[in-house]
Amino acid sequence: MESMCRSVLASLLAIALPAAAQQKFIAVASTTSTEQSGLFKHLLPIFERKSGIQVRVVALGTGQALDMGKRGDADVVFVHAKPLEEKFVADGWGVQRFEVMYNDFVLVGPKSDPAKVGGTKDIVAGLQKIKAALAPFASRGDKSGTHFAELELWKVAGVDIAKDKGPWYRDTGSGMGPTLNTAAGMNAYALTDRGTWLSFKNRGDLVISVEGDQRLFNQYGVMLVNPAKHPHVKKEMGQAFIDWVISPEGQKAIADYKIGGEQLFFPNYRK
Repeated sequence: MESMCRSVLASLLAIALPAAAQQKFIAVASTTSTEQSGLFKHLLPIFERKSGIQVRVVALGTGQALDMGKRGDADVVFVHAKPLEEKFVADGWGVQRFEVMYNDFVLVGPKSDPAKVGGTKDIVAGLQKIKAALAPFASRGDKSGTHFAELELWKVAGVDIAKDKGPWYRDTGSGMGPTLNTAAGMNAYALTDRGTWLSFKNRGDLVISVEGDQRLFNQYGVMLVNPAKHPHVKKEMGQAFIDWVISPEGQKAIADYKIGGEQLFFPNYRK
């Protein structure tokens, strides 16, 4: 009986191993915002059913995701820091950048609003008030797209955050969800993408303090890692994924993703 069980197991393994070896998949380096907002859980099953290609997402900050592409550890990069993406392509690491979708950043903070920034649409004035009040602020501090956007906004506000930050400014060095957890625990302000905010449950006393400023626009782009730099990149399957997310079907799938009836991302691919 035991020998028969071993024989059956060996037969099953002989069937399963070639199937596993033939499984089609790509690695996509993306941001914590696309992962933690739940977007990929919505999108990827649709693409996988259509194509038979499994997508394995590694969710990092944008800077780390781009570095992963430079090392050839991903086939596709799906991020949100346009200047960094354009440099990635210009330096030959990516083949072509496609704009896929957008949402916006919002400044969240405690209901008590110690810096008195609530209700305004001016993010620059809001940051200036936070700095003047030395009100607690939680930053991702992780070279992500959100962190990149935050640093650019501090510059526009005339604040040299590298020099001027003190105990009031907390670098978390982590993703958007953990940073919002820190902000909720500290009753601190934080910059977040709206998608992650809408899906975030542990808000504590945090509310949206500033929204609607054009400077809070948040564009996402997708790029195939250059197979001329890394010949092992799965060019055809990676491009198939890109072609799908910018296709009418993929764009509709992005638009269809909602939480509580509110759309998180807005497709905007144009040829």
